[in-house]
Amino acid sequence: MGEIVNLRIARKQKKRTEAEQTAAENRAKFGRTKAGKAEERLRAEKAQRDLEGHRVEDQLEDQE
Repeated sequence: MGEIVNLRIARKQKKRTEAEQTAAENRAKFGRTKAGKAEERLRAEKAQRDLEGHRVEDQLEDQE
């Protein structure tokens, strides 16, 4: 004879398992540490500074 299973408990456990799997996927997709966010911000600022440093228009206006 098979094992007796309470369907209410089985459904709740399945729902918890699916919720944990979804949470793990979201952590992998969207989760970043504070240090990771800071590093990304610093890289963007450096890229902006480098771009501004390579402007040609500002240098031509100063020579005229």
